Amino acid sequence: MDSTSADAEPRPEADGFHGPVDGLHCLADAERAADAVLPAAVRDFIAGGSGAEVTLDANRAALDRVFVVPRVLRDVSPCTTEATLLGRPARLPLAVAPVAYQRLVHPEGELAAARAAKAVGVPFTVSTLSSVPVERLTEVGGTVWFQLYWLREPGRALDLVRRAEDAGAAAIVLTVDVPWMGRRLRDVRNRFALPDQVRAAHLAAGRSAAHRLPAGAASALAAHTEAAFSPALTWSSVRALRERTRLPLVLKGVLAAEDAVRAAECGVDAVVVSNHGGRQLDGAVPSADALPDVVTALAGRCEVLLDSGVRGGTDVLRALALGASGVMVGRPPLWGLAVGGEDGVRRVLELLADEFRDALGLAGCPDVAAARELRTVHRQR
Repeated sequence: MDSTSADAEPRPEADGFHGPVDGLHCLADAERAADAVLPAAVRDFIAGGSGAEVTLDANRAALDRVFVVPRVLRDVSPCTTEATLLGRPARLPLAVAPVAYQRLVHPEGELAAARAAKAVGVPFTVSTLSSVPVERLTEVGGTVWFQLYWLREPGRALDLVRRAEDAGAAAIVLTVDVPWMGRRLRDVRNRFALPDQVRAAHLAAGRSAAHRLPAGAASALAAHTEAAFSPALTWSSVRALRERTRLPLVLKGVLAAEDAVRAAECGVDAVVVSNHGGRQLDGAVPSADALPDVVTALAGRCEVLLDSGVRGGTDVLRALALGASGVMVGRPPLWGLAVGGEDGVRRVLELLADEFRDALGLAGCPDVAAARELRTVHRQR
């Protein structure tokens, strides 16, 4: 792994790819290309889920069971993918999801990904466990959301919120499904730990538990998050955060309709229907299956985003037809980052934009609002 500082100038020669990114024609191409260049343990860290990876696989299967009923004889010559997310315009109803430690796959890490998201015109979500600080990422000039893990010292969590606000972040995304990290067997078997040059820029400096394997621990990252994250995150914490920040507040990791309703009652601006990409409770309901009940229960009281398993523009259309305001994508931009740095992420996001516009027009929808009026049919298992 390259030890170049995240503050270094761009280094195109360090992009880790040995072919043109314009040779990627779908997200599966990007995944295959990333698999070819990433070390096996890093590839497993990105691709893996928890337990037997039942939910990881089910996310994709659930989306593939959703069939859209297209409309015809509609003028789609002005077909536009533009949307509004959390009160701000976006080129697509899509945001880049928070993914930790992106310098694992490219020397510039989150900085390259944020530049690509700005170029494409979609929000970029920076993780609490980002390997590049939020201040560097907001300097890029795009729309940046800050993802927050609730820490064992709540004051430190609120300090991160203040830091994100001061840096110019446009929203706070509180992850609510990680009292501790799910048991990810690929990381356990690999005894995965961070290399010295990759650090959580928003947490304590120096070597952390994420860089070394404590006695009896099979995953350094699991040990690190158990030490850092609070399992005592509750609705009172959400209310305290709502009172603390003036920014739009999003809860990520909601699957139960009852929890979505309670979130709206706490004044949140959006919920993300997500099972953490199959990386937390194995056996949790696929996000696409949970989405309709959440949308119905909320009845428009706040925005609803879908996360987990989105792998193409047709999935964005499916999510909208099921009632979502938009989607979040996590792994695909990381594949692009591994393959070609900023250019690779941009290529992945442009592919999603092209595929979504194609799906939108072929479904007879001139815009995003029309997509939300489409009917769906669910194929039986």
